[in-house]
Amino acid sequence: MKLSGVSTLLCALSLVDGITAHPEMSKTLREIEEVAKTKRAESFLDWKDLDELFEDYEDFASGWSIANILLRREPAQKRTDEWSPPGPPGSPKCKADTCCIWAHVSKTLTELFVDGNGQCNDNARSAVRFGFHDAGAWRKGLDFGGADGSLVLSDVEINRRENSGLAGWRNKVKELVKKFDVGVADFVQFAATHAAVSCPLGPHMRVFVGRPDSSRTAPENLIPSPFGTADELIQLFQDKSISPHDLVALLGAHSTSKQRFVDPQRAGAPQDTTPGIWDVLYYKETLQQNPPAQIFRFQSDINLSKDRRTAEEFRDFAGRGGQEHWNEDYAKAYLRLSLLGVRKTRDLTECTKALPQSGDD
Repeated sequence: MKLSGVSTLLCALSLVDGITAHPEMSKTLREIEEVAKTKRAESFLDWKDLDELFEDYEDFASGWSIANILLRREPAQKRTDEWSPPGPPGSPKCKADTCCIWAHVSKTLTELFVDGNGQCNDNARSAVRFGFHDAGAWRKGLDFGGADGSLVLSDVEINRRENSGLAGWRNKVKELVKKFDVGVADFVQFAATHAAVSCPLGPHMRVFVGRPDSSRTAPENLIPSPFGTADELIQLFQDKSISPHDLVALLGAHSTSKQRFVDPQRAGAPQDTTPGIWDVLYYKETLQQNPPAQIFRFQSDINLSKDRRTAEEFRDFAGRGGQEHWNEDYAKAYLRLSLLGVRKTRDLTECTKALPQSGDD
């Protein structure tokens, strides 16, 4: 969201404050003020929010990094030099470096996620969706749920309707977690981040490991519906500490999505015309009055693309410079999502160096 637009809007409000001569004008001004409040809360998180979300971020370097990223005081993307793990899995040198084993995981995931044509595939799509659904089952006030691996460790969650089609990736996660002896919650989020990074034009995302695992079944009705209204979706994500701006950024993952269960008769239909590339065509084609016939648009996405609180972000991401804008915003928004329900930062370590070079390199 461009600050100039916010400043102009707030200036306009200051000029018209108190003008209520005509009922329709009063109604219009109330609507403008509501939009202005949304824009002022665009960054959403402040230091008070962080105090409520994390117990100890002020005491550890990883906590400060996460806080600064979420407050936009530090970039959410980081370019790193190509890094080789100091030893094979299980070796003393590898055990001495928290990120070593994740570099070995990364090599395996690259083989799973990228096809011979260099584009990301169905495994990558599953990993992104799985990361969303594991972390997203949380809201403020809960002391369980979120990015805890329960979508793997609980036999209840995977059978919920919204998780249809994820059982195959769940089995692969179990296999690879056992092979590399790593945490389930961390693997789910590392894989979701890796998948986005692997796609052509993908962002240089940052990743942290050290989450606790839990087999406690997450609450129901916390995953967004593809039929949801804008009001429902915005409230659902604000309850997760995610702003309308960041909600729109997260929706962009549909750029590489293929729907299979919303309309089974069109199973496999992509949500934009380049499902193997991490680009902003999703935003452009969702906004079109006559989109390409082969794509499938969720009604919830259409609703958000037209809502006054989120429509401008759709247009910004679809417009000039939208790719760079979206990549940074997605990287920040997904980091927040990937830490939902994680209260302690003391055990978190940044392992961005273990990820592959971004798909745009």
